[in-house]
Amino acid sequence: MENRAVQEILEKQLLTVAKAVEEKLDEEIAALDRVDDDDLEALRERRLQQMKKMAEKRSRWISLGHGEYTEIPSEKDFFSAVKASDRVVCHFYRENWPCKVVDKHLSILAKQHMETRFVKINAEKSPFLAEKLKIVVLPTIALIKNAKVDDYVVGFDELGGKDDFSTEELEERLAKAQVIFFEGESSLKSSAKTRSVRQSSNADSSDSE
Repeated sequence: MENRAVQEILEKQLLTVAKAVEEKLDEEIAALDRVDDDDLEALRERRLQQMKKMAEKRSRWISLGHGEYTEIPSEKDFFSAVKASDRVVCHFYRENWPCKVVDKHLSILAKQHMETRFVKINAEKSPFLAEKLKIVVLPTIALIKNAKVDDYVVGFDELGGKDDFSTEELEERLAKAQVIFFEGESSLKSSAKTRSVRQSSNADSSDSE
């Protein structure tokens, strides 16, 4: 008897859910019916323009060296790089273990964040630049926006004070400075497809290039 009562309750619940789903589908179909051919064509054209704009932007980023973590050979090249890209992450390094740790993480992030140029420069071979930007502790990561140094990540103090911090922690710190696009969940954890859609959307609205 109890089983029959439970079964009747479940059947009623299923019918209620099915009815709600059916009503929702009816609403969506009705909404589509209200969209005329001109509206659909306008939506399609707008989306095509957005895709074209993003493709052009990505092509330009690639031509400027975005998508890779590269070394800047001279101080003169540093100024050329920061003028060419809206967002630059520059690692001032020397040949030591802490700097190699930073290299590892920035190599990963450069591939994940096409919208930003990731570079490094030997601080000991760039005395004028190091003095001008007051680089004392190595490693120091300069976060540059619109050709101006906007923020620094000095040593590992902001990353837990140890060299075993994760790439995600550094990614969040760069996002806090708004030198990369980020929406709360690491791009390294989310699927490539989700990240790509999110990045494309933000780049369209945020990048002025």
